[in-house]
Amino acid sequence: MVTGLHIMIKEIKKISNKSIDYLNLEDNYLSIQLCLDGFSFCVYNKIQDKIGIFAVYEFENSTGSPFIQLACVKELFAKEEILQNNYKSVFVTHFNNLVTQVPEPLFNKNNLAPYLQYTVKVLENDFISYDNLNNSEITNVYIPFVNINNFLLDTYDTFVYKHSSTVLIENLLNQYKNLEGSFCFVNVTGQHFEIVVIKNKKLVLFNSFSFNTKEDFIYYILFTAEQLGLNPEDFELILMGDIVKESELYAIVYQYVRNIKFYASNNTALQLNEIPTHSHFTLLNQFK
Repeated sequence: MVTGLHIMIKEIKKISNKSIDYLNLEDNYLSIQLCLDGFSFCVYNKIQDKIGIFAVYEFENSTGSPFIQLACVKELFAKEEILQNNYKSVFVTHFNNLVTQVPEPLFNKNNLAPYLQYTVKVLENDFISYDNLNNSEITNVYIPFVNINNFLLDTYDTFVYKHSSTVLIENLLNQYKNLEGSFCFVNVTGQHFEIVVIKNKKLVLFNSFSFNTKEDFIYYILFTAEQLGLNPEDFELILMGDIVKESELYAIVYQYVRNIKFYASNNTALQLNEIPTHSHFTLLNQFK
């Protein structure tokens, strides 16, 4: 714990599959998603093709501090013995808004900071990373949680990390690559959401927003649609993440957009009865 600060780690959800063999580590893969105010992970058993453990935690009173985030992660690792195991492989996604997309012809890996400086406050000692999106001519440039990466490196020796939007965009492009028309995906995580727009098999836009009210939520969706010339009567809005049909977010979207549906996963092995199939997309889709 950080001296002088009261930090609460709140367990939001935890599901365990007692049939999974955790002693045979060669069969098990670990996926982690990092946020400033939270942490989630799941263990996937490849032989049984099932999720073994799925857990979501929230860091209350974290004040958005990377220092406190690291303290919370260390405390979780001390408490969750399953995280201390060795795994066949470890995948990590960084969820933040410190990211921008760069067309490959304009990308220079030796000069990353200028890509972010117009949308993100870049400090002189910030470590900047990038992901090449496999199925498009786009590179994601972003600032990862480098202090958490260093801790994970000490813990696992080796792991693969990406920005969460890389996993989101790559998987959606792959699934919708053969479909004509305009598709707008809204992926909600707490008080944040990401928008991905795919039009005629190509990525048109990725953006992320923070919101406090349902009015903020629908405003950003409609504003994005207007900027891209998308008619709310025509385009398909696909909802993902922390949103359910009974929520006020769904209710207000339903008032303004004609074609709404929830994302349906095409991988039944990564579905859990206790959570909606449209939620925790980037955490679960690391195993594909």
